[in-house]
Amino acid sequence: MVEEKNPSRILNMGFGFWPSKVLLTAVKMALFTRLGDRSMTGEALGRELDLHPRGIWDFLDTLVALGFLERSGVGQDALYSNTAETGSFLDENKPGYIGGILEMANDRLYRFWNDLETALKTGQPQNEIRYSQKSMFETLYEDLPRLEQFMGAMRGISLGNFQVFAQKFDFSRYRSLCDVGGATGLLSTLVAKQHPHMRCTSFDLPVVEPIARKYVAEAGLADQINLVSGDFLKDPLPKADIVTMGMILHDWNLEKKKHLIRLAYEALPENGVFVAIENIIDDERRTNAFGLMMSLNMLVEFGDAFDFTGADFWEWCREAGFKRYEIMHLAGPCSAAIAYKS
Repeated sequence: MVEEKNPSRILNMGFGFWPSKVLLTAVKMALFTRLGDRSMTGEALGRELDLHPRGIWDFLDTLVALGFLERSGVGQDALYSNTAETGSFLDENKPGYIGGILEMANDRLYRFWNDLETALKTGQPQNEIRYSQKSMFETLYEDLPRLEQFMGAMRGISLGNFQVFAQKFDFSRYRSLCDVGGATGLLSTLVAKQHPHMRCTSFDLPVVEPIARKYVAEAGLADQINLVSGDFLKDPLPKADIVTMGMILHDWNLEKKKHLIRLAYEALPENGVFVAIENIIDDERRTNAFGLMMSLNMLVEFGDAFDFTGADFWEWCREAGFKRYEIMHLAGPCSAAIAYKS
């Protein structure tokens, strides 16, 4: 019997931008935050979001059908509320909020990915640099609100992975950690909270330091976390037993990746450890679709930047002088690639 072919998966994927844009728009409007722990009618929620009556129920019921809202009842008297997931992760007032990365996807990446074909044919970035001739990071650092949005986005998407790393990695043999490109100091904060014997340094550009200082002070860890300003493409890294880079290596081309790995090697003692937390692609490049699409995103954003496999990481680390490595799975598509100096 010949198996009947079904185009559903193709069509669902081809129109995948529909559910994506519905969710991104809801996040952009702060719909899940406005709901919070309440239940509201469509009419009341529409007023809060300043929606035209034509789209209110189609929009809200689409979110119900996609599993992002709960609804009790039918018709105009029906009540809408957050699901357990959206209430935890898409309400800005909850500590697990990850909407920042989705806000950035809506404001920036959605339109830039429209030019994926051009990126594939030219190898050139399709972001702000097309119009301003400035790199993404230059543009970010010139605009404080946009920089804070970016930092918040990275904080939200990294929280779960950094928490797992702080729990799973054996810190008992080490006393100090330097997080390179530490942004808001999130990784240092989580490690310091979980392992009080650790002294952490968050290393990033001077423009980032006031943002990090605010977060570290709010966590009550100013005595345990040192903020150091510098440029990791120009300056040596602060010395530490462990050097971490969370979502840093994939931003750069091969030459700069190897440069950063050499800097990490030089900053470590003989028993030191280098950790890259990334969406590490499986060695056969078959299963981690998110990691592969993130690499395409690096093409759209930077042109010559790319994500990588564990085997790639080990090749570069071995070249720098590291003696062994392992991959520690964290959450979802993310892993920690760990290289040991001895």
